Amino acid sequence: MGDLQKPLRPKKRTTWVDWAVQFRWILVILVVLPVSKSFDTVAWFREQWSAFKSEKRRQKEHDENVEKVIKRLKSRDPSKDGLVCTARRPWIAVGMRNVDYKRARHFEVDLNDFNQVLEIDRENMIARCEPLVNMGQITRMTVPMGLSLAVVAELDDLTVGGLINGYGIEGSSHIYGLFADTCVAYEIILADGRLVRATADNEFSDLFYAIPWSQGTLGLLVAAEIKLIEVGPYMKVTYKPARGDLQELAQAYNDSYIPRDGDQDNPEKVPDFVETMIYSETEGVTMTGRYASKDEAKRKGNKINCQGWWYKKWFYQHAQEALTRGEFVEYIPTRDYYHRHTRCLYWEGKLILPFADQFWFRYLFGWMMPPKVSFLKATQGDAIRNYYHERHVIQDMLVPSYKVGMALEFSDREFEVYPIWLCPHRLFKHPMRTQINPEPGFEYAGRPGDTPYAQMYTDVGVYYTPRCVFKGEEFDGVAAVKKMEAWMIENHCFQPQYAVSELNERDFWRMFDPTLYQRCRDKYKAVGTFMSVYYKCKKGRKTEKEVAEEEAKVTESAYADVEKPE
Repeated sequence: MGDLQKPLRPKKRTTWVDWAVQFRWILVILVVLPVSKSFDTVAWFREQWSAFKSEKRRQKEHDENVEKVIKRLKSRDPSKDGLVCTARRPWIAVGMRNVDYKRARHFEVDLNDFNQVLEIDRENMIARCEPLVNMGQITRMTVPMGLSLAVVAELDDLTVGGLINGYGIEGSSHIYGLFADTCVAYEIILADGRLVRATADNEFSDLFYAIPWSQGTLGLLVAAEIKLIEVGPYMKVTYKPARGDLQELAQAYNDSYIPRDGDQDNPEKVPDFVETMIYSETEGVTMTGRYASKDEAKRKGNKINCQGWWYKKWFYQHAQEALTRGEFVEYIPTRDYYHRHTRCLYWEGKLILPFADQFWFRYLFGWMMPPKVSFLKATQGDAIRNYYHERHVIQDMLVPSYKVGMALEFSDREFEVYPIWLCPHRLFKHPMRTQINPEPGFEYAGRPGDTPYAQMYTDVGVYYTPRCVFKGEEFDGVAAVKKMEAWMIENHCFQPQYAVSELNERDFWRMFDPTLYQRCRDKYKAVGTFMSVYYKCKKGRKTEKEVAEEEAKVTESAYADVEKPE
């Protein structure tokens, strides 16, 4: 157990920033919550108006907006206007990065009007959406129809464009893969102003496979066609307590969705939804869900939990009851289940508003929750933002599922953060090598959960303040993240790019495969027009010199000495 020993940490001197963070709830209650609720109300009316329009009218408006974007892009003077990015304010993105590239010279293209569901095609089971359609909006439209996107990210404000250009996961990803894996076509405006439709089998197939994880650096996404599935009105959720050391908890998690006979494609043996929450070094709760009919849910003796009501116990705390109650089963309305983590922002809500999980607050003010992440970011300032980078952890590690136990031990040793979220996802072996790929030879290893066409991975979500910070001890968040990234590179893992990264350019391209991405950057003339993905993701403000040198740097192939296995 020597290498698992937690480091000794000296006490930290309290500063004004610690007090500002501790009493930030005052600003959240007086400003952020009311503004968030007002914003959501306006957005709801906008959605209703959009849904009231005919598909023909929505398409006409879409075409007009596309023409505006093309005209704006063609008006750019490369000699003085800087590199292209969207006009969204930096604090609007649901992520922890500072979006520092927008603090230097750049050329903005406004995509803010691209927020409509253009078509629900029941015959072909496709939803055609603009990039700023969010998960709350699409489920409000589809679930009453008995339909849903195959992968619905849990937080309402996550957008289609962000989930495609970045990364998106849900409890159904062990079947369908990441959000981008459920897309069948992208409509992209290229650097030269051309509008193209990329699919897996047309002339732009390379672009289709390169778009995910590219952070909008290959072109401007203006629409996507996404798979729909039929769903029941309820989710039958089974909660099972798990106890043991971290390796045993990891095994209990894998056993919850991986059949012992290896029949991973059998829907009778594999649940529709899977997640696990690890509450401490020795306790966790596994949750599996299956779609259920209204008749089944309302059968005598079955319990229905309308988790979406504002006064309900926060989901992670509700699930934790399995540790004292033992295994139990309940039925949750499908849309409530999809967005079960929204109201409490997983468990981050407890830090933002320490008393918001109390019954009196939930009953009186729960209808205002959650505070929007964008407004939390807009009101925090540089000092508090840097405090969160250094004294707080919001990271996801996409890890081969057979290494989950190792990841939990690493997190316990370096971060001391609980709860931890576990969610499995398939990592498909595509015809082209994308930025993220399964381990070489996985198809021959015969590990549990793997199939010949996909390796089973797990998102290990580490979100909270480390225990040592609560105890007033030092915590070097930068050093801990650097250790995490080194461990991930060594173990063929991937770090979602919404998070704060400490990677240098060479290590970034050791983690991610640049082959197809760079080929598409060159082929579709993105170099010289759009920023590179590393430039957008790297930490720190960009100087004018860095802006001027950016495209010259990426074409020099900083990753030329990085060997990638075939």
